[in-house]
Amino acid sequence: SGLDALTQVIEPYVCSRANPFTDALCRDAIPRGIQALVSLMNEETPQARDSMAWVSLCGGLALANAGLGVIHGLAGPLGGVCDAPHGALCGSLLPYGLELNRRHVTNPVIKARFVEVSHWLAEGLGAATEDAFSALRVWRHGAGLGALSSLGVPVEALAPVAQAAASSSSMKANPVSLSETQLLTLLQAAW
Repeated sequence: SGLDALTQVIEPYVCSRANPFTDALCRDAIPRGIQALVSLMNEETPQARDSMAWVSLCGGLALANAGLGVIHGLAGPLGGVCDAPHGALCGSLLPYGLELNRRHVTNPVIKARFVEVSHWLAEGLGAATEDAFSALRVWRHGAGLGALSSLGVPVEALAPVAQAAASSSSMKANPVSLSETQLLTLLQAAW
C-alpha cells in the first residue's frame, strides 16, 4: 500500500495535467514517501506511519486534480486477472513505468520532473541519480516484492492487459502517448 501511495504522488507530478496545486502536494510528498517506506522496511515507527498517511492523502488530492499514468493504467486491468494487492502491482510496475516514460518524454518541463524524481529516489535509496529506477527495482525486490509472475499474473494475460490499458482513463494524463506494443514490452519486463 505504501508503494501505491508513492505512485499516486509520482504519477500526478510527471503527468500532462500537473498544475501548481498538485505540484505543491507532490514535491513534498514524494521524498517524504520514499524516506518513510525505506524507514518502515527497517523499523515500524509511528513517525513513518504518519508520513505515509500524509503521502496517501496528498496522493488522493493530487490524482483527483491531475490524473495518473501508465502504472495505474496497467494496474487496473492487472487486478482483474490476479488476486495480487493493488499496491503490489503498482510497486512491481513503478520502476518500469518511470523508465519507459522518462525515455520517451520530450516536454522539457516534464523531463526536468523525471530528473527530480530520480534524484529523490536515488537519495532515499542510496544510489546514483542515473541509477535511481534500477535501484528502485532492486530495493523493492529486497523488500520482498516480486515480479508480476510471482504475484500470480499469468503470462497469457499480458497482451489483453496491454490492450485494455491502452484505452484506460488513467492513461489519459500519462506524459507521453504509449502504444499497446510499448505497454506489452513494459509488462513483459516486469513479469
